[in-house]
Amino acid sequence: MKLNTLKTVALFFGMVLFISTGLFGQDKHQRPEKPPTIDKLFEDLDENEDGKLSKKEIKGPLENHFSKIDTNEDGFLTKEELEKAPKPKGRKPQKESN
Repeated sequence: MKLNTLKTVALFFGMVLFISTGLFGQDKHQRPEKPPTIDKLFEDLDENEDGKLSKKEIKGPLENHFSKIDTNEDGFLTKEELEKAPKPKGRKPQKESN
């Protein structure tokens, strides 16, 4: 009888531990703490490596503001246009490290 009770208690605490690690683990869909640098954006998004980002290459929140950032209205975003773009509210601009 004691052995069954001990096994039940061990199983219970094992399940609690297993469930709690899932609850308190980092969420994969969590926002990164720092926004990516402009160079990192181009590295990740510029599929044809032409130094410009087309509407097809853009993903995420940047896509919603494409026309505002594309100041010369050529259908592409350049590093210069992204540097001059208004920064999202609530975040400090990130300096690029060379």
